[in-house]
Amino acid sequence: MFHIIWIMIIGLIVGALAKLIMPGRDPGGILVTMLLGIAGSLVGGFLGRLLGLYGPNEGAGFIVSTLGAILLLALYRVLTTHRHPPVGVHR
Repeated sequence: MFHIIWIMIIGLIVGALAKLIMPGRDPGGILVTMLLGIAGSLVGGFLGRLLGLYGPNEGAGFIVSTLGAILLLALYRVLTTHRHPPVGVHR
């Protein structure tokens, strides 16, 4: 039980740090920030194992988790940004 609570706390810290590093308008409040951090940790751990930084049963470190959350946040922004034509240009 404490392990899940610990994951949620670290996820919240990692997600908040990712949002701090990449300022801008992002969706959600504390829950989305926590999920972003947890997902970032999973992505960071997966990429770390691919690069040989972590073994099969090792979790991602704090820095790699933060980098994973930043990657997810950047990907979210790319996918949700609507491109508008320049002012005065009509289609």
